[in-house]
Amino acid sequence: MGDGIAILPDDNTFVAPFNGTVTTVFPTKHAIGLTSDSGIELLIHIGLETVSLDGKFFTTFVEAGDTITEGQKLVEVALDQLIAAGYDITTPVIVTNTDAYIDIISKDVTTIKKSETILYVV
Repeated sequence: MGDGIAILPDDNTFVAPFNGTVTTVFPTKHAIGLTSDSGIELLIHIGLETVSLDGKFFTTFVEAGDTITEGQKLVEVALDQLIAAGYDITTPVIVTNTDAYIDIISKDVTTIKKSETILYVV
């Protein structure tokens, strides 16, 4: 699928990491595909096995084809309800066109803020 990082979100709101376009919003709202203005293709998959929820606990604010700006709200998730329902909220953030780049480097930290860079694409 590609290289990336997995995060444990502590905020219900997921925002655009860059300026670009929404490529895909899965019908189940648990995952979103983005393409940056520079060509990076990114998949944000909120939680593990959350596809089975069929959109329950997820609210999307964009749709495929929308132009996005860094920091724009994409998805809100009731993380507390996901956890209460027994779901793992680990969220993979994957560069799906990894082969187009020399390297994908993840920031070596345990805690990040919403506006911080977590991946460097070289």
